[in-house]
Amino acid sequence: MKIGLSTYSLLGALKTGEMTVLDVIQWISDHGGEHMEIVPYGFTLIDKPELAAAVREKAKETGIELSNYSMPADFVQETEEAFEAEIERVKQHVDLVKSLGMTHMRHDVTAFTLPPEKMTLQWFEANLHAMVRGSRIIADYASQYGITTTIENHGFSVQASDRVQRVLTEVNRPNFKTTLDIGNFMCVDEQPLIGVRKNLPYASLIHVKDFYFRPYDEHPGEGAWFTTANGNYLRGAIVGQGDIDMRRIMKLIKDSGYNGYLTIEFEGMEECREASKIAMDNTRRLWQEA
Repeated sequence: MKIGLSTYSLLGALKTGEMTVLDVIQWISDHGGEHMEIVPYGFTLIDKPELAAAVREKAKETGIELSNYSMPADFVQETEEAFEAEIERVKQHVDLVKSLGMTHMRHDVTAFTLPPEKMTLQWFEANLHAMVRGSRIIADYASQYGITTTIENHGFSVQASDRVQRVLTEVNRPNFKTTLDIGNFMCVDEQPLIGVRKNLPYASLIHVKDFYFRPYDEHPGEGAWFTTANGNYLRGAIVGQGDIDMRRIMKLIKDSGYNGYLTIEFEGMEECREASKIAMDNTRRLWQEA
């Protein structure tokens, strides 16, 4: 088991210019992390080959493994031309992943922000064919490089554990698995312990995330709260400090024999560097105690 950090956890410092992605690699190394997930928000690599090469060299220099590359994608398009354009765009990112020496990639299958009518089971089933077709094409393209592609429980329409499994089963490729996010099940009001239990057998990488939860009829006031698919309230928390039953989930993961990457993803209100350090320390302690 190796503990690391998603660049998304330090997005606050990346957006202000206080840190670059190269600084993030050094920061992870300095604070006991072992790997880094690349989420190209606050910076890009696809159009900056020199920076991509520098990231690979910096990671090698610091001993930080590049564990995963996560990107948005939407295979549910209005026209065949738009679908083909999206496929070509995602393939360019697969090529980037190869150039970085990485073997694991997460892509979405629908847009992240969707109106309520596109979160329904009916919409999901009506558009499943496009999600499956796109995922198969990308998985087959990535297989020549030895890259595992994944779908995350992410984006409301394909966030519940059963829907993730539906896509996985239909795609039916040996190098297509799931990036399992502990916290994201809560966005569609699924109990995290149940979601993790159901999808853990399909996981090739695990995101460790925590949330504060408030029911729909207890408005929490101002702050970085957002609503779930059913109108409850969530806010990002430091791992181990929120409302997710993190100890039982860690024991569940450990008892399953999983021994891969644990990637911290922080998206709360606290200062991102301090919060990320606490989250990594808490994750390591919780794993040891599990």
